[in-house]
Amino acid sequence: MTTFATGTTKPETEIQRLLETAALYLHIPFCHTRCYYCDFNTYAGILPMREPYVRALLTEIELAGEMARLPDGSPRRSRTIFFGGGTPSLLSVEQISRLLDACRSAFAVDEDAEITLEANPGTLTQEQLEGLRRAGINRLSMGAQSYDAHLLKTLGRIHTPEEITQAVHYARAAGFTSINLDFMFGLPGQTMQHWRDTLEQALELHPEHFSLYSLIVEEGTPFYKWVEEKRIVPGDEDLCADMYEYADEHLRVAGYQNYEISNWALPGHQSKHNLTYWQNLPYIGMGAGAYSFFDGKRFSNEREPREYIKQLKARTLPIVESETVSLEQAMAETSFLALRTAQGLHLPTFEQRFSLPFARFVGDRLQLVEEAGLLEHENGWLRLSKKGRLLGNEVFLRLLPD
Repeated sequence: MTTFATGTTKPETEIQRLLETAALYLHIPFCHTRCYYCDFNTYAGILPMREPYVRALLTEIELAGEMARLPDGSPRRSRTIFFGGGTPSLLSVEQISRLLDACRSAFAVDEDAEITLEANPGTLTQEQLEGLRRAGINRLSMGAQSYDAHLLKTLGRIHTPEEITQAVHYARAAGFTSINLDFMFGLPGQTMQHWRDTLEQALELHPEHFSLYSLIVEEGTPFYKWVEEKRIVPGDEDLCADMYEYADEHLRVAGYQNYEISNWALPGHQSKHNLTYWQNLPYIGMGAGAYSFFDGKRFSNEREPREYIKQLKARTLPIVESETVSLEQAMAETSFLALRTAQGLHLPTFEQRFSLPFARFVGDRLQLVEEAGLLEHENGWLRLSKKGRLLGNEVFLRLLPD
C-alpha cells in the first residue's frame, strides 16, 4: 500500500506539496447520552443548542479560512473534511450542508475531497443518509463497537446490533461506497467468542474500512471509577493481544490491509484524513475543544459550548491554549506517527523535511528495540516488525524528547 500519491512523484517531493494543505476537522459535541468509557468533549442534554452552535461554527470556519490563507492571499487547499464528535449525525442535513458550504467558501476544497461524517447507527434513517450524500458527505464512520447486545449496554451505547446492520443497508441504498465501522476489544466481560462473532457479522456487511480499538480506561469516566471499585474488569493484555492478532489474520484473509496499527482497509479506502495525522501534516480543528496543528503551532479551542458560542459571537477565534512545536518535537512526532503505519517512516523524506538525517536525530536510542527485533529496514523505509506492532510503545517512547 502507499500513503503518498501514486505515479512518478517521489515521497520527498509529495510531502512538500502536502505541507501546504490543511485537513479540516469539525467537532460536533452533541450526544443523546454519554457512553461510560468516553472522555471526549461531548455533552448530553444540550440538543436545543445545535442551531446556535452551528452558527458559531460557521463564523469560526470563516475566520479560520482567513487565518490560513496562503502568502499570496489565496485560500488554502484542503483535501479532507471530517465531522467528528460527539454524534455529528444529530445535526440536520440542512445544518451539515451549511457547514460544508462554509468550508468550500473559506478553503480551496478539492472537488474529490474525502468528506467523512461520524455517526451512531441508532440515529440514522435512509432519508437522512440520502440527504447527507446529496450534500457532499462521501464517507461514513459508524461507531458500532460490538455486535453483542449485552456489551453494548455495558458500554452505554444506545443502539442495538440490529441497528448496525440496518444503518449499513440504509447507507448502501443512499449511495455510500465508503463506510468505516468502529469496534472495540478488551471490554469488561468480553470473551474471544464474543469477538469472533462480532467480526463475523461485521464482515458480512462488507464495509470498506475497519477501525479496531482496545479499550483504554480514561480517568474521569464512569469506567475508571468502576474499575477502581472493582465493579468491572477490562480484558487483560494477553487476551487483548490474542483478539488483535485474530482480527488481523481474518481481515487480511478477507482482503483488508492493516495500513495503521488500529486500521484496516480494502485497497483504495484508507482514510486520507487520518493519514494526515499519521504523516504529521497540518490540520485545523474547529468547534468546541477542537485541536489544531498548523503553521508550526499546536493549539486548542474553548471546550465549553456556551462559552465557545459567546466568543464566536464576538468574532474572536476561541483559542485557549497554544504552543510552538520545537524542531525536536516535530521530528519525534513525525517519526513515531509514521511508525504507526504499515508503510512506516520514509527516511529520505524525513531528511528532506527537517534537513537532518534520521540517524543523526535518533542516535543510539533505538538500538535496544532494533536488537529485540521490533524494527525493520527496507529500501529507505523504517517500520515496525510484526512483533513491534504489538510493542509499539516501546519504540515510540524512545523517540520522544526528554
